[in-house]
Amino acid sequence: MDCNGCDPGRGPRPEDLLPASTAKSVKVVIVGGFGVGKTTMVGAVSEIRPLTTEETMTRAGIGVDDVFGVERKTETTVAMDFGRISLNERLVLYLFGTPGQQRFWFLWNGVLEGALGAVVLLDPRRLEDSFQAVDRLEESGLPFVVAVNSFADAPVHPVSALRSALDLPEHVPVVDCDARNPDSSRHVLLTLMRYLYSNATSERL
Repeated sequence: MDCNGCDPGRGPRPEDLLPASTAKSVKVVIVGGFGVGKTTMVGAVSEIRPLTTEETMTRAGIGVDDVFGVERKTETTVAMDFGRISLNERLVLYLFGTPGQQRFWFLWNGVLEGALGAVVLLDPRRLEDSFQAVDRLEESGLPFVVAVNSFADAPVHPVSALRSALDLPEHVPVVDCDARNPDSSRHVLLTLMRYLYSNATSERL
């Protein structure tokens, strides 16, 4: 397997090693429809060079993949994306991005296994692409937050309309984000961490 940026004679780069102070690591999954920005979000926040499994889109996807709104997209994730972010000196998040096309969703089972929570990344131009992702997470019982990614000329939906369209309970956080922006994407992950902490605290009461 190729490893971009690796030197097999020297091992991992120093910046890729876990800090010595790390006491706990958790797994978070980023899901959503085709072209919503999952690979972009992982790349924006990862403190290590992200692992991607993007392949060039071919004519075989014509009529199969819905490219509305992402007509210029030339590559697509066929397995998963992987990155890492340290929230503080002791807590590290491992980020896994899932493929968006339904024909690759059989890979979700392995990616979701062992995850603490998830982010549903949403394209406001194509709300229906996120319906099945939300259903899948609800069926699995995995807690999640919804992040509305920023796209040029995209419609602005009130949070109440988004909750209605996705049939979301009031307690599920919905936040705006720009997946290209590290601070914005980090805010989404912190929102998920706070939500998971709130759930855990409530269960103990």
